[in-house]
Amino acid sequence: MPPQPDLLFTKPSVPAPLDPDFYPIALGNRRYLEAVQASDRRTPLVIAIERDLGHISRFETEIFTPGSPHDADTLLYVERLVKFLLWARGGWRVVIAGPREVGEYIRRVYSSTGARHFDFQFMGNIYEKTFVVETVGPGHAPAPRESGMSIGGHFDGCRIGFDLGASDYKIAAVKDGEAIFTTELPWDPKIESDPDFHHRKINEGLKFAAKHLPRVDAIGGSSAGVYIDNKVMASSLFRAVPKDEFDRKVKPMFLNLRREWGVPFEVANDGDVTALAGAMSLRTNSMLGIAMGSSQAAGYLDREGRITGWLNELAFAPVDYNPRAMPDEWSGDIGCGVQCFSQQAVVRLAPTAGIELPKGHPAEQLKFVQDLHRSGDKRPIGIFETIGVYLGYAVAHYADMYDYRHMLVLGRVTSGAGGDVIIQKAREVLKKDFPDLSKTIELHLPDEKSKRVGQAVAAASLPEIK
Repeated sequence: MPPQPDLLFTKPSVPAPLDPDFYPIALGNRRYLEAVQASDRRTPLVIAIERDLGHISRFETEIFTPGSPHDADTLLYVERLVKFLLWARGGWRVVIAGPREVGEYIRRVYSSTGARHFDFQFMGNIYEKTFVVETVGPGHAPAPRESGMSIGGHFDGCRIGFDLGASDYKIAAVKDGEAIFTTELPWDPKIESDPDFHHRKINEGLKFAAKHLPRVDAIGGSSAGVYIDNKVMASSLFRAVPKDEFDRKVKPMFLNLRREWGVPFEVANDGDVTALAGAMSLRTNSMLGIAMGSSQAAGYLDREGRITGWLNELAFAPVDYNPRAMPDEWSGDIGCGVQCFSQQAVVRLAPTAGIELPKGHPAEQLKFVQDLHRSGDKRPIGIFETIGVYLGYAVAHYADMYDYRHMLVLGRVTSGAGGDVIIQKAREVLKKDFPDLSKTIELHLPDEKSKRVGQAVAAASLPEIK
């Protein structure tokens, strides 16, 4: 049996009540790096990832020199870093500047036949390039080349905003910056293989919102997935649509809707709109937004209030080293954010809390748990406290990858008193294990209405009326 990691599997000092095998990556990585710093057998490592338009992100660290007793830790540490950076930054080309043994391991894992074949195919598809992993010597990593652009913040005129999730479709009619109508429409898009269904359903929602406005000057949308120039490059919402139909009808869907409506029409990743909603409500930047809904959405605004062009799909970014963690149903990988920060997490934890869920859609099961909590049942508290522990340690891990001072947490999972429990527990984790971060990063919950429809309202501000 090959050697197993030992440094990375670190128990949290604030335990997750319903997940005793949770091994926070934030703690494991710190323990590993402390051991590296104390050793005279260490070497620098740079991971550079290239995405569209030649933009390159870099991450610098140190690892044990290959041949140490901690080789298993090193390979897992680097593999999880690559995984996180791919989904946080996005990219089709990974350059490992460091030991060849490490680079070759990453190349095998991230290949068409490797354990991360989903990531290999996904990144190649959205960037329309063949995904590659290259190894170069220390000091030969490509230089960083980042970008940034302002997003949203336009409030003039009569606007429609929408937010597409996996269990509901939120719409808002906004006039001169004031939301005069908002609603949520249930839908289950991921089982629909007909692309015309998606086009028709979205258009019906826009027409419904338009009835509440004297005219429509602009439309802005927030949606799960990857969007480049208003084209749908990938989205779990449309996973049932065959690829040829996806390319023909789903990819240009919002461009077609723009032509039909004849007004400025912009669509952005729901995570970026989450961050925008936070920046708008708090009147600040340096914002990481997390939406806990049917999946986990994330978005980031830098200190100047710009989006960076990063992918920010933290649903697929790992936060748990537990080798027996629940796999994600789409990618098949374990320990990722989607199983910790979504209604899937609530459904997964409910049996451990002693709650028998009714059959039905996960959104209905989440509501069942929230209704129990509202009625005074104590069992749901353990679920929300466990998610809060996950979040506290994830805040620290995210801080290793993002420069942020504020985190806005919203989405269906945070509705009701459960959201307060999640934030309270996360703050407890930060104060206990990361006291410096607890002083520099603030966690925020929006008001109850904004938790649910705030993204749709913020999305309405995306297009500029010229």
